[in-house]
Amino acid sequence: MNKNDKAVVEQPAGERVSISPPNFKVAAFGIVGTVPLVVNAFSNEARAIIKETQESGQRAKKGRKRDPKDFKALFESSRHLSTEGWDGFPASAFRNGLISACRMAGFAMTRAKLSLFIEADGFTPDGVPLVKFSKGKPKQHESYVRNATGVVDLRSRAMFDPGWEMELRIRYDADQFSLGDVANLLLRVGAQVGIGNGRPDSSSSAGCGWGLFTLKESKR
Repeated sequence: MNKNDKAVVEQPAGERVSISPPNFKVAAFGIVGTVPLVVNAFSNEARAIIKETQESGQRAKKGRKRDPKDFKALFESSRHLSTEGWDGFPASAFRNGLISACRMAGFAMTRAKLSLFIEADGFTPDGVPLVKFSKGKPKQHESYVRNATGVVDLRSRAMFDPGWEMELRIRYDADQFSLGDVANLLLRVGAQVGIGNGRPDSSSSAGCGWGLFTLKESKR
């Protein structure tokens, strides 16, 4: 149904009600990474461990031996792979970034939640919507992190070097946001919010300066 089309609903008393559909448009943006991007998918192995722990109940709290780490396997499992086998990044991360950037641009975040969406290029086997990397290859990256208990741990994840690229398709409510508004928000995501591990807008820290990008081009 186009914007100018109207649905006509017949009421029991014979009254006709005309309903205009939401005025959604799609804008395409090319983005290029200005710094490294570190990804960390929730691996099947991690899910299996959590499931085993929860199924074991109280017994899992004592005497559990920690298996040796396979850093190569952890790197591979951190990648977001589509059902076709290509590397991607969760579409939800860009949507969350756009919503978060509203705080800097003076827009209501609640309005953005209902007005901004990312169209997926594909999906993971468990249904996570992905945006495909159009440029860039993952490499194994190891860094230390401090767990909630204060213990230092070594993690292996996939990293994309600066220059990685993606093509985003953002579906937006044109009655709420203009194309310029959407571009402004995406610029702020790339410059201030970031995506992936170590981004400036991380919920658990000030980040590592990773996951920032700039716009290559924009078009309708």
